[in-house]
Amino acid sequence: MPTAHTTDWGFASELEDVGGAVAIVGIGDADYTRASGRTTHEIAAQATERALADAGLRPSDIDGLMYVPFSGDQFTARDFHAHFGTSHDLWKSERGGGMVWAGSAPHDAALAIRSGRATCVLNTFAVAWATQRSQMVGGPGQVHAEDAFKRNLEVPFGWFPQPVYFATIARRHMHEFGTTAEQLGAIAVACRRHAGLTPGAVMRDRPLSLADYLASPPIADPFRKEDCCLISDGGAAYIMTSLERARDLRQPVVAVLGVGVGNSRTGAYWSQQRAFTSTPQVFAAPGAFAMAGLAPSDVDVLACYDPFTIVSLMQIEDMGFCPKGAGGPFVAGERLHFDTGTLPYNTHGGMLSHAYVLGIAHVVEIVRQLRHQAGAQVRDAEIGVYGGYTGPQASTLVLARR
Repeated sequence: MPTAHTTDWGFASELEDVGGAVAIVGIGDADYTRASGRTTHEIAAQATERALADAGLRPSDIDGLMYVPFSGDQFTARDFHAHFGTSHDLWKSERGGGMVWAGSAPHDAALAIRSGRATCVLNTFAVAWATQRSQMVGGPGQVHAEDAFKRNLEVPFGWFPQPVYFATIARRHMHEFGTTAEQLGAIAVACRRHAGLTPGAVMRDRPLSLADYLASPPIADPFRKEDCCLISDGGAAYIMTSLERARDLRQPVVAVLGVGVGNSRTGAYWSQQRAFTSTPQVFAAPGAFAMAGLAPSDVDVLACYDPFTIVSLMQIEDMGFCPKGAGGPFVAGERLHFDTGTLPYNTHGGMLSHAYVLGIAHVVEIVRQLRHQAGAQVRDAEIGVYGGYTGPQASTLVLARR
């Protein structure tokens, strides 16, 4: 039987070296809420306004725009111009937004800036899923319900939606490696503690102890609701420019040192992936760290796309922070906490406790950490990493204070 170390199930994308070419100079969060009645355009516009103010830039300074055509209407060039009353040319890319692309967007932006197609690039992503939830099949699982393969060969047999998918993966990880509920709970507890220190987090005033977690009833064995991400309205934005120009702007310089992208050959069909308890971070992280000239041991703070606690644990393993199968003991206790741990993790609370905006808020948090402006601030943080994930792909983004 193939093991978790099997590597023929995926591959790394070939990326140009952009280490040190660009910096993230502006970050903005929209309001993170339960159902708000807002549209994705309104949410993304608010985040963009705040990113511009953070950077000390004007809308006319933005000449590149990145988003992903996913999850309803995103903030396109037309929307940007309509909101800000501008009409200048914009370099445009649909390889931005959240998820994997929240981590890989700086690579494409760096190439655009290097070639002269843009000088200042905005990346945005927003969702209004809490508002839209009643109209969706399985909540965010609607995209899976619409897939012909899943609709005919998974959904009728109860393998749907995402909590069921990943509960199955979690149970397999427990079977193979001895991972325990307490170890998954340690991830949820760390994220909730960090959300309690982060302004704007949806679960800011909802403390969670390990005893609380263990007392919570299962919803899809072995998952409790605290193992699962929130459904919320919200969004974020960040602005990139050359490292040279970044030094003239108002915020501390946070440079992009490395980017990596990994791919699974079976895409979103997790049941078919040979390495069932692995993620494409196996293929993404090595390239990102090599581009940056760093190793996992150099990282001060980590943020990973965390739809479920098991996805956090698997990515921590697959990115090289511990051996495969050792993730349970590695995350146990307070090892992920911002002030007492060995690997401060999702210091804003992640999608488990901050907001479910599919990873872009994670990048904003890493930038905030490296500026030393975060709520749950990691002392003297200099190197931060974001791990993006969709199932079919993963990305690793290495950032550094400069």
